[in-house]
Amino acid sequence: MCSRVAVFNRLDREARPGSIGFPVWGVEVRLVDANDQDVDTGEVGEIAIRGHNVMKGYYKRPDATAEAMRNGWFHTGDIARRDEDGYLYIVDRVKDMIIRGGFNVYPREIEEVLMTHPAVSLAAVIGVPHERHGEEVKAFVIVKSGATITEVELVAWSKQNMADYKYPRLIEFRMELPTTATGKVLKSELRS
Repeated sequence: MCSRVAVFNRLDREARPGSIGFPVWGVEVRLVDANDQDVDTGEVGEIAIRGHNVMKGYYKRPDATAEAMRNGWFHTGDIARRDEDGYLYIVDRVKDMIIRGGFNVYPREIEEVLMTHPAVSLAAVIGVPHERHGEEVKAFVIVKSGATITEVELVAWSKQNMADYKYPRLIEFRMELPTTATGKVLKSELRS
């Protein structure tokens, strides 16, 4: 756990839409793969951070501390990429990532593409167990008022607009999605 601010967009640099900016003074940020190796510019990896504002560990929870704190770096659970100028962009959360047939699928990316469809008001994507692929991509979709679309039509549209291993094969239409008080979709409730 870090203090409220670990990275920010600096006033002396241009703003980049979608970027969370740069580490604050005294904070180091790495993007690492599953083996704690740094990833290349433009590649996605988990944010690992260390600095004066990072906790020493979880109170009376040594297992949780050992999982989060590795070699002096706090692993945030956020997946991000860094552009050629050093700007950081959050892509998703490690716990939300879907592994379909050995490929990493980031739900947020799929949700953003689905939201470009003229009939889609809101979308939430999760992984569901699948015998052959390990996980399958499932989308929960709220249709815009007055719009109509079928599951078959949305799957076909998704197939045209996403990589073969990414597009959702399963679509469930809902009138509403479970959310927190701040409007964040509760994916844990969609999984149950």
